[in-house]
Amino acid sequence: MGVVTFDKTGEKVNLGAISESPPGGLTREAAARELEELGEELFELQDLLWGARTHSVLVVLQGRDTAGKDGAIKHVVGLLNPRGVHVTSFGVPTEEEREHDFLWRIHRHTPRKGEFSIFNRSHYEDVLVVRVHDLVPRDIWGERFGHIRDFEELLCEHGTIVLKFFLHISKDEQKKRLVEREQDPRTAWKLNPGDWKEREKWGEYTDAYEDAISRTSTKRAPWTIVPADSKWYRNLVIARELAQTLRPYKKVWQEKLDAVGRERKAELDAYRTRR
Repeated sequence: MGVVTFDKTGEKVNLGAISESPPGGLTREAAARELEELGEELFELQDLLWGARTHSVLVVLQGRDTAGKDGAIKHVVGLLNPRGVHVTSFGVPTEEEREHDFLWRIHRHTPRKGEFSIFNRSHYEDVLVVRVHDLVPRDIWGERFGHIRDFEELLCEHGTIVLKFFLHISKDEQKKRLVEREQDPRTAWKLNPGDWKEREKWGEYTDAYEDAISRTSTKRAPWTIVPADSKWYRNLVIARELAQTLRPYKKVWQEKLDAVGRERKAELDAYRTRR
């Protein structure tokens, strides 16, 4: 099984049945060429999005430690014009954030029309970490699935295109990457005993992710499971999904810009006539 997308609430999710590896037959070199082509397309689509300002784009990146959220931002989001991109990393809530509802700190960072917002972790931490570590009662985090669906539906109704990616890494690959951090002085700053502690709860997190994906997948805010054991394939999948999702809007954005262009041309002609 390759890339899997869930777009129906309640659909059964079994991460153990989904491969973390790239499909056979695709080489790293071919993927690099395709990613370069997709980068050019995404840059053009972003330019139209920026000019038309009829929509915005929210990209949610979730995954276990070392799954590659930062890498995806570097190699995929790096293909875009930084002028219209905002990246937000959500960590432990501040005291102020804890004094509000769990979506308060999230909503403040959603994208404006014409812009991309990238969430490195997100509102889903409030149905993942809090569940696994029993930080809030089950009846509270259990209600949050509905709040999340409503929140994302609200964003969609106001022109936000929502894409959610779970970076699906295997337990063996995670261990390999954690050990590599210890062996490389340049990545030693990333070392955190908490990563190993969280790894001990692999099964609990699997259950939490499966439940979250199942209960918050919708047609307008689907989840894509990204095989993430190979970084180059992870990047390609995300770029592919972005381009595939944005392509249908290209005509709408171009028509809006053409109409604006005609208006501006008429204004310029009128100005010159008055002179």
